[in-house]
Amino acid sequence: MKADIKMINNKVVITLEGSLYVEDALLIRTKALSYFQDGHNNFLIDLTQVDYIDSSGLGVLVALQKRALEHHGALQLRGLNGVVKELFELTRLNKIFEIV
Repeated sequence: MKADIKMINNKVVITLEGSLYVEDALLIRTKALSYFQDGHNNFLIDLTQVDYIDSSGLGVLVALQKRALEHHGALQLRGLNGVVKELFELTRLNKIFEIV
């Protein structure tokens, strides 16, 4: 898993590449939480290059979205495709997340 995190127009943009498994999910969660601590609460997670997400990866995305909403922010997902898109549809998470 490769993760690139940068600030663009006051939004934390996290671009992921590869497969998102438990150890990667925890690392991304830790990095994202540091942005919350710095007062940032708007996130865009680009999943265009992600080919698989396990249940812990989904759990981290749900937890980050919950945290963003609690801090009057937002978490958007971009680039759902293939197996990842199917997984979001099967779990109905596509109804929970803002997908752009």
